[in-house]
Amino acid sequence: MSVTSAEIAALRRGYLWRATSIAFVSVALNVIFAAATGTWSRLWLAAAVGLLLLLGVNGLIAQRLFEPIRRYLAGQIAFEDTQRRLTQLPLLSARYVGLLALVVVAFQNSMAWWFPSDRPALAPPTIIDVVTICIVLSFFFFTYTYFVVSDYLAKLCEFIFARFGRNLGLFFGSYRLKLTVALLVISAAPLAAIVAHLFSYDGERLQVSILVDVASAIFGIAISAYFISRSLLRPIGVLSGAMTTVANGDLAVRVPVTSNDEVGQLTGRFNDMVEGLREREQIRETFGRYVDENVAAAILRRQGDGQRSGEIGEATILFTDIENFTTIAEYLAPDELVGVLNDYLETVLAPIRDHGGVVNTFIGDGLFASFNMPLACEDHAAAAVRAAIDIQRAVGGRTFGAGVALATRIGISTGPVIGGDVGTGRRMSFTLLGETVNLASRLEGLNKEHGTRILVSSSTYAACDDQFAFRQLGKVAVRGLSESVAVYSVDPQEQHGKPASA
Repeated sequence: MSVTSAEIAALRRGYLWRATSIAFVSVALNVIFAAATGTWSRLWLAAAVGLLLLLGVNGLIAQRLFEPIRRYLAGQIAFEDTQRRLTQLPLLSARYVGLLALVVVAFQNSMAWWFPSDRPALAPPTIIDVVTICIVLSFFFFTYTYFVVSDYLAKLCEFIFARFGRNLGLFFGSYRLKLTVALLVISAAPLAAIVAHLFSYDGERLQVSILVDVASAIFGIAISAYFISRSLLRPIGVLSGAMTTVANGDLAVRVPVTSNDEVGQLTGRFNDMVEGLREREQIRETFGRYVDENVAAAILRRQGDGQRSGEIGEATILFTDIENFTTIAEYLAPDELVGVLNDYLETVLAPIRDHGGVVNTFIGDGLFASFNMPLACEDHAAAAVRAAIDIQRAVGGRTFGAGVALATRIGISTGPVIGGDVGTGRRMSFTLLGETVNLASRLEGLNKEHGTRILVSSSTYAACDDQFAFRQLGKVAVRGLSESVAVYSVDPQEQHGKPASA
């Protein structure tokens, strides 16, 4: 998104105003000194020198400092070419102000030597007073400018983030150092000035000097504390609000990095974390389209814990397959075939989930579902049979796609199964293994030989007791098993009764 020239000009003016606002703070301190000492005649010269250096010269320097940022906003250079300047803007601005302030304060404190007065309060200052005031005020001007420009930088970064989606990635500041400097300016600097005056003067001169120190400290601390608190606390507040949003389940949040210190780094890492969570959620949702969401969640949880464990449990396995699907596929166009298959699978999925089952895998035109693993399911054998009956009723009572009628076969078996993650580190899958799984698959295929729709193993029949109308088909040989097994068919139209003889 492009930025208009008017917007660039407004951003530039905002920076220049903040970078040079120290000139007006200097004038205010001069007014306080003139009011306390009665030296109004010297005010114009002191103020003029301050405005010349802190407003004029400093304004020219600020324009040069902002130039790379202006060029980036205008689309002339890349973000990477201006990121360092953005990060260091508060420090560079404050450094030049500190140097200019040292000259201004030194001149203003030495005026008593150039313009002697008979008043004791206006006698030339001591060397320790001059040195201390030069250090204290230069330090204060530096700190004030740093935090004022830092507050501006936060707004500028928010603008860049909103328009370009770019965030700071370079961090040269130190939150601990910022906090230390802020405390020194608010507490130690005024005390240093007062102590220097206590050791330098007495009588009326001392009283006037202490009055100037106190009045200047109140004024300086008041305006500095505002910008210091905004610069230090605002990024934390923004980050805290974003964390609350994520905790409420909204992963669409992304926060602008508005500081050049550890808090900025933390904000960047927070964005990376949310992006990872968002990708994980997308993977889970995408994965859930191919396997049941509960299975997807279990796989992701196990992989996140670094586990590749297996477990053995009792479960009921259900296999489905479409009768004569190969023949049907021969006269349908590919897009029609996929539409029919998707419509069919959606119909089959609903009863399985309604009865507490989990779809593990789609196998061509069929699927493999489980009850009681990995999701617990009470009375899982009966639940699987109910799901099978509902599937048959749903499939038999409708057509799919462009009017295609389908018939489905189902095999069910109950028994011990092994569940766990299989595969390599790059590709994993949660699956169920064991004789119970194999038998359910074989029973599905045996429906074709017996002309049935639902076949269950003897273990499933025993677990269901007399809840359904089973018909015993006797023992049959099952491929892959050394011994014949007893199998039972289920009438989808009846759910109660005793098994009938074959």
